[in-house]
Amino acid sequence: MSTPPPDNDPGRGVPPQWEQLLRQVLGPDADAVLEELAERGGLEGLGLTGPDGAPVDLAGLAAAAGLPDDPAALGQILAQVQRMLASSGDQPVNWDLARDLARQAAVAEGDPSVNEAQRREVTSAFSVAELWLDAATDLPPSGGPVRAWSRSEWVEHTLGAWHALAGPVATSVADALAASLGPQAEGLTAITGMPGTEGTGAGAGQMMRQLGGAVFGMQVGQAAGTLSREVFGSTDIGIPLTEGPGVVLLPRNVAQFAEGLDAPADEVRLFLAIREAAHARLFTHVGWLRGHLLGAVEAYARGIRIDMETLEDAVRSIDVTDPHALQSALSGGVFAPGTTPDQDAALLRLETALALVEGWVDEVTAAAAAPHLPHTAALREMMRRRRAAGGPAEDTFATLVGLELRPRRSRDAARLWAQITSDGSTSARDAVWGHPDLLPTGEDLDDPSGYAARRAEASSDHADLDRALAEIFGSDDAADAPDASAGPAPDPEEPGTPDEAPGTPEARS
Repeated sequence: MSTPPPDNDPGRGVPPQWEQLLRQVLGPDADAVLEELAERGGLEGLGLTGPDGAPVDLAGLAAAAGLPDDPAALGQILAQVQRMLASSGDQPVNWDLARDLARQAAVAEGDPSVNEAQRREVTSAFSVAELWLDAATDLPPSGGPVRAWSRSEWVEHTLGAWHALAGPVATSVADALAASLGPQAEGLTAITGMPGTEGTGAGAGQMMRQLGGAVFGMQVGQAAGTLSREVFGSTDIGIPLTEGPGVVLLPRNVAQFAEGLDAPADEVRLFLAIREAAHARLFTHVGWLRGHLLGAVEAYARGIRIDMETLEDAVRSIDVTDPHALQSALSGGVFAPGTTPDQDAALLRLETALALVEGWVDEVTAAAAAPHLPHTAALREMMRRRRAAGGPAEDTFATLVGLELRPRRSRDAARLWAQITSDGSTSARDAVWGHPDLLPTGEDLDDPSGYAARRAEASSDHADLDRALAEIFGSDDAADAPDASAGPAPDPEEPGTPDEAPGTPEARS
């Protein structure tokens, strides 16, 4: 093997400060990388070009980005970036980084452990809340444990749910980054010295996936940590963040919220316990609802595209010494501004479903609390304003999913649920959750008073369709098909029915 040229050999085409940096970062592998650079014609041979097609001046780029001239300081910065990328693995989100940042944000203002007195207060509040809810909804209690958590405990117990919420979008963005920036990043892989990045397109794509995983890890961690200081339980964003049945309150957050209100602290705690318990009843006994919401997120994520022009402008302005710079750049409008029809439909489903959940909980909570809590109306309005001002749910979806949800739909949904109750009963309102096809639409939110007439018309149309299909596939079925205009069919098990006697095999079938 030939003796490597001295460090300042201009034949390598590598400035001395960059060669020292490479030797520090790469260690024993530095000579092989430097030889490859020499064969390619130095740093210029990496093929890195700017928007105008001219070769990128890496030394000038480093100076413009504020990188230190000291190779040791520069090596420390790049080593941190290298460790961050290496820890991302193949996952679309760097979950270790997300957990670390979330816990840091959770304890930023102090996070004392929940004491025994607070646990007793929470347990008592949920006992009363469940009793009052029994009179306001047909859905039974969720069952499961009653929990009082600190902010750090909330972070640890809810991180699993972020996999389902942020994963689809993170995967789509990682794929888009790898496809769009992989070729441009190919030359950079020789400098990073990362395993598996041997200057090939596949290696560059892997590096971009790791970079995207680190960025999303920072986003998820920041969102979860910030939420831990604002939420009251496990359902504030409209989707349960814990597995299985059960209810949660964060005593410190509840107490801080109550400090700025005229209502007594125990009344505020009771009101928030009713909201949490109502959410838990809904998601426990409406088994398809959680999957319906996450399915809408996945459908939206499948259509994500990267706006390359915006991305290039954003990356050009990044300060690489700031670990949050890339996060800000990639979340600052690099998604394609236009959406596909499928994305529009998924967004509408998600927005409508979240509004219906919030509206139902709002209506049921008010019905359960009003006979007992004097400040129910004021607390209800406070929660509505909190959502309208951009509460935890809106901020989270905007950060992680890229969706700007319209909180005004929650008020429309509450009016719709009240209208359904007025037209029918509490049982009629809760029966709407019996099947996804029964879920109200955006049109129903726009015109709650016309909901009953539209549902009656839809039921008539379905009966006509069933009868037509029966006529096509068999005359016997056609004879048995109900006539929508003839009213309900007689109950064959009811005494006095002439066709069948109760208890016969035909009747039991």
